[in-house]
Amino acid sequence: MRIGIDAMGGDFAPLEAVKGSIEAKKQMQDIVPVLFGQKDKIVDCLKELGYPENALEIVHAEEVIEMGEHATKAISHKKNSSINVAYRYLAENQIEAFIGAGNTGAMLVGSIFSVKAIEGVLRPTIASVLPKVSGGFGVLLDVGANADCKPEVLNQFAILGSLYAQHVYGIDNPKVALLSIGEEKEKGNLLIQASYPLLEMNDRINFVGNVEGRDLFNDKADVIICDGYTGNIILKLCEGFYYNLSKMGVKNDYLDRFNFKQYGGTAILGVNEPVIIGHGISKSETFVSMYKLAKDVVSSQLIDKIKQSF
Repeated sequence: MRIGIDAMGGDFAPLEAVKGSIEAKKQMQDIVPVLFGQKDKIVDCLKELGYPENALEIVHAEEVIEMGEHATKAISHKKNSSINVAYRYLAENQIEAFIGAGNTGAMLVGSIFSVKAIEGVLRPTIASVLPKVSGGFGVLLDVGANADCKPEVLNQFAILGSLYAQHVYGIDNPKVALLSIGEEKEKGNLLIQASYPLLEMNDRINFVGNVEGRDLFNDKADVIICDGYTGNIILKLCEGFYYNLSKMGVKNDYLDRFNFKQYGGTAILGVNEPVIIGHGISKSETFVSMYKLAKDVVSSQLIDKIKQSF
């Protein structure tokens, strides 16, 4: 399984991406990491780590899309960037999945421009794992790709999230809920009130109604739907609590499950090929987790199942 990586993406590129690729290759004998980026810098990292130039497959890409660049402009103008070159390989089936911890917007826009959205999908989305107190996992989406949504878009998120939870995280017949300010059907803003009947009539999901913010980490729902503005605030809030409590010396097994390093990243749901977006501060162990998630998405044939559903 050939998995591409944007070696120039992230705050610690390319060294941590190289280290993570080497470790992933050791742990997973059936994957072939393909590094996209400035070859001389990648080779220098390999030498620094005591490996020969041919230890990893490298595809030279001269340009780099920086973290602060405007995503659409960068994708349009930097044709020879590591992200664009990798997407060309993905579109031509020269790699089976693509992972990156660089400019999130560029990763998302690049996927839509290159491998494109699955026919019928209105808006591709990204999800986050919700660690449950009971020990399992849930899925929250959208967490930042779509700040403003329409009811029919949230209805599709429910289908995408349900398929993701079922086939990648092994949750049988996942319970799907809408995030609101009350459990009653009539509660919520205009978007939530208009989305509820669509979800209620959707026979492709196991809809269980509204849940509140306090239900994110219990077992009331396996998949929780919201717009990307709300979801991103929740995601960053959880990150902030984790880092602050960790700095205070709090030690707890459940708290440790909020460490993004063990999850790596999240798949872009609704595009034609497997793409995994990681955190900008990712280090080697996080990249290993991203490789594992990419492998799971490919092995589960998630993309084909989404295409069949739509």
